[in-house]
Amino acid sequence: MATRDEAARELVGARPTDVLARGEELMEIEDPHGTGGNGSASTGAAQANADTRAAADRAGAAAKGPEGGAASMASPITEAIPPVPTVAHGRATRLLDVTLASLALVMAAPLLAVAAIAIKLTSPGPVFYRQRRVGRGGRVFELLKLRTMVVGAEHLGAGIYVTADDPRITPVGRWLRRWSIDELPNLVNVIRGEMAIVGPRPTVPAQVVRYTERQLRRLAVKPGITGWAQIHGRTELPWPERIELDLWYVEHRSLLLDLKIILRTFGLLVTGRGLYSGDLHQGFGPE
Repeated sequence: MATRDEAARELVGARPTDVLARGEELMEIEDPHGTGGNGSASTGAAQANADTRAAADRAGAAAKGPEGGAASMASPITEAIPPVPTVAHGRATRLLDVTLASLALVMAAPLLAVAAIAIKLTSPGPVFYRQRRVGRGGRVFELLKLRTMVVGAEHLGAGIYVTADDPRITPVGRWLRRWSIDELPNLVNVIRGEMAIVGPRPTVPAQVVRYTERQLRRLAVKPGITGWAQIHGRTELPWPERIELDLWYVEHRSLLLDLKIILRTFGLLVTGRGLYSGDLHQGFGPE
C-alpha cells in the first residue's frame, strides 16, 4: 500500500519544466517609485538589472537545494546578489534578540521534542528543513525550520510556492504551520546572529536577484522571525505590497516599534490569519 507521502507525490506529480521558468520571472515588477536621477544613472541601473536577471536565468533550478538537504552556499545565483549597504543593528536590539531567542528556545524545547518525534513517526525524511535564504547585506545563510512537507517538495507541484490545500504538506506539517511551530528553529538563526526577532522575512536568492535597486534596501537590516509586513497580512499580501511594508520598517525601525510588532504577533498566531495566499504567484505571475 502506498504511503501518505507517496500518495501526495502521485497527486502532485513531477514539477513541469516550465514552472521554474515562470517562477524565475516573478520578481520582475515595476517599481512605482521610479529610479530618479539622470539618464546615465538610469541606463546603468537597467544594465545592472539585466545582468542580474541573466545570471538568475543561468542558475535556474540548481539554486534551490532539495528539502531536508544542506545545499551548497555558493552558486551562480547567490554570486549575482549585489552587496547592500547596511544599517547598524544596535546593541540594545541585539541584546533583546539573544535574550528572547534563548528564553524561547528553553521554553519551547519540550514542544520541539514532541514535534520532532511526530515528524519522524509520520513522514520519512529528516526532522529539520534547511534552505538558503538571503540576509543582511545580501549575505546568504542557511535557514532552519521543522520539515512540514514531503522530501523534495520544492521539485514537485508549485515548487517554492505553497497553497492552503497543498497535498505536499504532511498532516503533522499542517498543524505545525497553523501555529507557526515550524519556525521555532529560526531562533537558532537569531542566536547565531543571522536573523533578528523582528525584521523582513528572509527570501530565497532566486527572488532577491529580481529586486529593483529600491527593493534591495529591504536587505539593509537583519531578516526577522516576525515583522511589519507579517502583522499586516503575511502571505495574504502580494509580494510587492509586502516589500513596501518592509521598506517602511527599515526607514522607521526602533526598539519601541519592535516591541509593538512582537506583541501584535501573538494575536496573529491565535487567529492564524495570512498563512496562505489565494494567488499562487502572490501578485507576480500571469493572470
